[in-house]
Formats: sequence, structure tokens, C-alpha cells
Amino acid sequence: MSEVTLAADFALIVVAATAIGILARQLGQPTIVAYIFTGVVLGPVALDLVTIGGLVEVMAELGLGFLLFLLGLKMRFDDIKEILRPITNIAVGQTILQTALAFLVAWLLGFGTTEVIVIALATVFGATPIIVKLLTDKNEITSLPGKIDVGVLIIQDIYLVIVLALFSAERLDDPAQIATTLGVIFVMMSFIGLFSLASSRYLLPHLFRRIADRKDVFLVVAIAWAFLFISIAEVFNLSVEVGAFLAGISLAQLPYSKELEDRITPITDFFILVFFATIGLQIESLASLLAYWQEAIIASVVLMVGNFWIMFSLIDREGFSVETSFVGSINMVQVSEFSLVVGALAIQQGYIGPDVLGYLTLMALLTMTASTYIITYNHELYERLQPWFRRFESEEKVDAEVSEYRGHAVAIGYDEVTEEALPLLQERYGAVVVVDRKTEHIAQLKAEDRYDYVFGDVRHTEIRKAAALSEAAFVLSSTVETDINRVILEEVRDDAVVFAEADRIADAHDLYDRGAAYVIMDTYLAAAKLSDYLELYFRDRATFERRIADDIDRIKRKASRVSVLDAPSFDIEVDPRHWGGGDD
Repeated sequence: MSEVTLAADFALIVVAATAIGILARQLGQPTIVAYIFTGVVLGPVALDLVTIGGLVEVMAELGLGFLLFLLGLKMRFDDIKEILRPITNIAVGQTILQTALAFLVAWLLGFGTTEVIVIALATVFGATPIIVKLLTDKNEITSLPGKIDVGVLIIQDIYLVIVLALFSAERLDDPAQIATTLGVIFVMMSFIGLFSLASSRYLLPHLFRRIADRKDVFLVVAIAWAFLFISIAEVFNLSVEVGAFLAGISLAQLPYSKELEDRITPITDFFILVFFATIGLQIESLASLLAYWQEAIIASVVLMVGNFWIMFSLIDREGFSVETSFVGSINMVQVSEFSLVVGALAIQQGYIGPDVLGYLTLMALLTMTASTYIITYNHELYERLQPWFRRFESEEKVDAEVSEYRGHAVAIGYDEVTEEALPLLQERYGAVVVVDRKTEHIAQLKAEDRYDYVFGDVRHTEIRKAAALSEAAFVLSSTVETDINRVILEEVRDDAVVFAEADRIADAHDLYDRGAAYVIMDTYLAAAKLSDYLELYFRDRATFERRIADDIDRIKRKASRVSVLDAPSFDIEVDPRHWGGGDD
């Protein structure tokens, strides 16, 4: 196949997937469904315009690697540490019981032994990108059900990596071969995992502290880190996905991970487009897609209902409220897109045929489409079904308190303007979160250990979510970039107080019109301050000199703190008598 044909195939996939993806978004459907449908339309099932060639195959492999890398980046242990024990219990129980249920359903539907194993392993995962995206859009990702779901998804991600590595075994129906393969996997993963965690503690913080301010280098080094781990995994005969996932975990523990996640997501989205399109391309005919359509419908219904009750029972057993158990369970009923990842690898290894991949594809399409609406209306569903679920209520089932930002203060930028205001904001609102993009400022905040902080650009959705901007009671923005301040004013709740900064009169008027309580303008504040100082100087020289001395002490204290953080130290000597004329 010529390079021109390969490039044309790749271009056709991207253009068609983009168009179908836009249509899917308008209909409220996941774009992943659109990408798979693109492959079905362009491949042998329908138009037969595109085949899987060299370029498409390489891009699809990169898509899988970047997807696992992004999942690793989401594994921030601090996000779920306060409810880690019940989440672990829920995740382990859910994995075992749902695998058993999927195994039983596939066996009863008449699939062969190896096919049953592949189907059971493939259909146990929750759709992480869909669940996280929908819960984030609904501002429920930090709610208790959201944290439970994310925690379970994280543990499922670890299970997924093991499953993906398991497909390196020559046979899946030989217990000895499986045991040997699993032993090798755990040893190799432990070695790479220890290297990953050691790097996240001793190497990466120093490296990224020096490059995080340089946006181009920041992203390139992160991607290079992913490929380093991919290379290490291949040396140990592990899959690309294992290396990419562990690389993501090591970066996830850094304070810069939110910023990195936001930057890597668009790249991942592009590669995912190609990967999921190739899933559709691998279906050899419409007959393959529909070969088990009745079985797919039966399995979809049984697994969605069964998965709900398994999750509900496990969450309820941990003592959470009925509403939390219901919402956390209803969010997790779908067969994940990762069933297609597992299916694609299984078909490459020859464990299953195109008909079984068509079965998995149809199940994923049916359940992901349905779950999009289920998650969107999860609370409305609970309100309708609450009378029936009251039988599970008891006084002992009270949700544990989960610390999350609400009614707090957010400071955008850490400079002279915000630094002076932070103690007052902390006294008034209790919790203060500082968002800043400069590594030296993050280092200073970490050293002082007085305020919470998020490294990154507030333009990015992930950064705003991390600071819980939409739940803040007060926001102080020290940036004069009007587009950022507009985003802030659009996202905060109606009763929030926002102090923003501007350097032009027109921008100040615009921010006031959008709801800012006060717009800071340095030139006008400086003019007002100078006027106050002049008036004090001519009226009460002694008070004026005390005020100047206090200012000098404050500047020296500031210089001292900067010096501690390896900045050049300096002394400030100012004689108040040099500040103006007069007889004294």
C-alpha cells in the first residue's frame, strides 16, 4: 500500500470521525460511540473504504498507550485516601462478582471456553472517560458517590493493566501457563512500579520544578517520560499499555499533574479517535457485528441490572446512605470501552474471532449509550425510585464526612496583591486555595505550608475543578487578562464575591457588568495611596514616618522569605526624610 493511500486513509478516518463526533455530541452521545461507528461505516461492514494499514495501526497503538497514560495521570491517591478502605472493599468485591456474573452469562449464552474467559475479563470495567467526563460536567466528581466511583475506577484500571498484560500468554485455557504469566507480570510490574514511585518522589519533583514554567518543554518531557516507560515495559516483554500506565501514575503524584493532564488530554483525544475507529474497522462484515445481536441485547440488560445490584449491595454494606449507594451504583452500570481494548488485543492474539469482537462492540454501544442518559439523570431516577429504596434505610447508614472545598476562598495568582490578602481571607473563610503557574511560587507556598495550592493555568477546566472554583464564596484574581476573569465570573456561583484586576477602563467596566464586586486597577490604587501618604506627610509627620517604617519592615520580611527559597538576598535601606521636601 502506497504512502499516499495510507495518508488518505488516515485523513478520511479523522475527517469522518470528526463529523460524526460533532453529530453525536449534538445528540448527547459519547464521542467514543461515534468513533466506533466511524470505523463500522468506513470499514468492511458498510462502505469498505479504509483498511487497517501501517500508519493507521501505529496511530491506533499510540492511542491505546496515551489512553492508559492519561488514566495513570488520574490516579491521585490523595483524592480518595480518606475513604480508601471502603473503596478497596467495594472495588475488590465488584471485580470478583462482576467477573463471575459476566463469565456465567457468556457461558449460558453458549460461547466457547476461551471466548468465555475473554468476555468475562473484558466486560467488568466501568467506562472511565465517560463516567469522569459526565460527573465533571455535573460538578459531581468531588461528591461522595463521585469519589467512590473514581476510587473503584482507579482500582479497575490496575486490574485492566493486569488483564492487558495477561494477553501476552500463549494460551488462556492452560492454568499453568496463566499462573506463570501472572507471576512474571507481577514481578515485572512491581519492579517498574517501584521505579515509578521512587521517581515520583525523588526525581520528578526536581525535574519538573525546573521546567514547568516552560510550556513547550513541560509537555515534551512528560511525553518523553511516557515513552521511556513504554520502552522499559517492552524490554521486560510487557505491553505498551503497562509502561504508559505506570508512567502516568508516577507523574500523577506531582503538584503539576492537573496542568499536565489538561495538556495531554487533547493529544489523547486525537489518538483515541483513531484507535476506536480501528475497532470498527476490525469487524469484517455486518454479519460479524450482528452475529450475536440477540445475545448482546440479553447480556447488556442482564449485566446492567446485575452490575447495579452488585455495586449497590457493596456500597450499602460499607454503611453509606441509600442515596449514595444508589447514585454511585447507577453511574457504573455500563460495559466499558475497555472491553473493546481487551477484545482488540484478544483478536490480535487469535483468542477470539471477529464475531465475538462484534458481540463486545454491540454490547459496549448499547450500554454506553444508555448509561449516558442514566448518569445525566441519576438524581431524578433516585427521586422517582426513592419510595421503593426506603426499605434499605437505617439510622446506622450515615455517609462519612468527606472533606471537600465549599464556601472557601480562591486566589488566582500568588503575588504582592494576593499575598497580603491571604491571611485575611483565611481568617474569614477558613480554607484558601491558591492557583498559580510559577514553580517558585508553588515552592514558596509549599515551604510556608499555610494555604492549599494548585499548580496550573486557571483557563483549564481541570485546574478550576481542582480548586473547586464553582463552590468558592470569594475569589481574588490578580491577573489582568480579561478572558481569564470572564471565565471566573461565568463559573462562580451567583452569591460569590469576586475581586478582579484590570489595566484598562473598558475592561473594568466589562467586568463590573459581568458581576465583579470590585475591579482592582493598580494605577488608581497607587494614585489614591500616594494621595493618602502626601496628606499624612503634611498633616502628621510622626505618624507618616511610623507608617513608612512599617512598610519597610514588611518589605524586608518579604525579602527574607524569598532568600530562604534560594533567591538572591538583599537589604533595603530607606530614609523617610528622603521622601519629600520640607523644613524638618
